[in-house]
Amino acid sequence: MKGYRILVLPGDGIGPEITREALKVLRFVGERYGVGFHITEALVGGASIERHGVPLTEEVLDLALKSDAILLGAVGGPRWEGLDYSVRPERALLALRKELDLFANLRPAKLYKPLLSASTLKEEVVEGVDLVVVRELTGGLYFGTPKGVERLPDGMERGVNTMVYTTPEIERIARVGFRVAQKRRKRLTSVDKANVLETTELWRKVVTRVGEEYPDVELSHMYVDNCAMQLIREPRQFDVILTENTFGDILSDEAAMLTGSIGMLPSASLGSAKEDGMVRAMYEPVHGSAPDIEGKNIANPIATILSASMMLRYSFDMASASEDIERAVERVLEKGLRTPDIYSEGTTKVTCSEMGDAIVEALGE
Repeated sequence: MKGYRILVLPGDGIGPEITREALKVLRFVGERYGVGFHITEALVGGASIERHGVPLTEEVLDLALKSDAILLGAVGGPRWEGLDYSVRPERALLALRKELDLFANLRPAKLYKPLLSASTLKEEVVEGVDLVVVRELTGGLYFGTPKGVERLPDGMERGVNTMVYTTPEIERIARVGFRVAQKRRKRLTSVDKANVLETTELWRKVVTRVGEEYPDVELSHMYVDNCAMQLIREPRQFDVILTENTFGDILSDEAAMLTGSIGMLPSASLGSAKEDGMVRAMYEPVHGSAPDIEGKNIANPIATILSASMMLRYSFDMASASEDIERAVERVLEKGLRTPDIYSEGTTKVTCSEMGDAIVEALGE
């Protein structure tokens, strides 16, 4: 039996609840397809701080480096906001991305037809939305140096962050974007602020040059402020949106809300190939730890289940199994089952665990 090593990092808040449901789905798929998923769970984020005093231990990082894929729940919460930035839960996420060189973040935003009324926008605007944000994940403002807060001679403080990108960094994320577009509707919109930021002027130049390697993909450029507006005005115009780290962080969350709930959106963070040929990868829902509903069994597990589906597709070359999960999710939604975040009159409200059970049941139909 073929087997894969999966490191599960439930994290904080609702993380343990939603990853539990995703594991139900993975175990069912493993049995159906005759694939062994060897699961190891470990602490990360605030949970790791409580136990070990740091958001990410060397032992967990070593497990991550040796795993075939990582499934992450969520990290962070108000109880750790008073800590220094260097040891907050979110530093674990940034460290994993950096140490595993997870430079490409794929965030699909697809509106399932049964959830048309769940979006805050008019149905005629969002119907048929199906796009992917490809976000550069290890460069830009979040990682550039110099950075920090310094005290000036006059007693004032000065905060500094640096947006930095090199040609190779832009080239490799651009190629990921173009390859994703080739498998979809062959349209790529590169988002920048080239009229103001020299860093993104370089971005536009390099993406344009790389685009010549993919003549079958239609390339267009758009300023980030216009893109933010167009996502609300006419979201169906987008197929693949390619952008740098900070812009991608913001735009992908905006795109998520087109679908009715951030609880519906998965993501994949992909890196370079390891010695065994497999690509380093981490999969996680777009949403956060939602500490206000922690332990209430009302969180929406669909984003995490769809993240596991992306794992099957991108890490384990199990496209058929991935499609099975996506169809199962759609069937459950068609039956009218809803967690509170997507509930509306006339549908059936279910818990987090009930939603996971229903998707497993739909997989068996």
